[in-house]
Amino acid sequence: MGFYRDQILPRVIDKALGTGEVMKYRGEVTEGLTGEVVEIGFGSGLNMPKYPEAVTKVYAADPAVVGQKLAADRVADASAEVEYVGLDGQALPLADDSCDGGLSTFTLCTIPDEGAGLAELRRVVKPGGAIHLLEHGLSRDEKVQRWQNRITPVQRRLFDGCHLNRDHVAMVEAAGLEIESQKEWMAKGPKAMSAFYLIRCWVPA
Repeated sequence: MGFYRDQILPRVIDKALGTGEVMKYRGEVTEGLTGEVVEIGFGSGLNMPKYPEAVTKVYAADPAVVGQKLAADRVADASAEVEYVGLDGQALPLADDSCDGGLSTFTLCTIPDEGAGLAELRRVVKPGGAIHLLEHGLSRDEKVQRWQNRITPVQRRLFDGCHLNRDHVAMVEAAGLEIESQKEWMAKGPKAMSAFYLIRCWVPA
């Protein structure tokens, strides 16, 4: 899995999650972010063209080092400065309350411990700061859920741990974050892979 995980998969994800439809969602999830933002699962920098001008710096964490090469042009063209801060969104080398906001797009499905990742975002984002999430996850349709549960073991092997059946709303609430708004919809594609969530939450004081 080493070569596939390190070299092939980041390129596949760059193409699959850089379509026009997904980029529209990326533009929606980044709206309202300001100042210095920590982004876990930075990948190939697909969010960079969508960050508002009010975002001045992005602290980028991602386990795929090749993603930095794929992101180079997007980072160079962005108005915000980018600083890479390690490979693990579950252990960010940032001080408590040091960021104005946080972002995760298509990362909480794959991160080994979703609760730890959300706890880290809460730790480094200032009280009152916004955390925005764009993820695919557990469908509200029980028939689709059954397929998600069946397929997830295969999905995890093919896509480096990606789960189709994580309940992100429940995990956000368990992390003690306050949900400001949430949007759920079925995107184009196979239903088991297309239950999308856009969640805006904030760190309570």
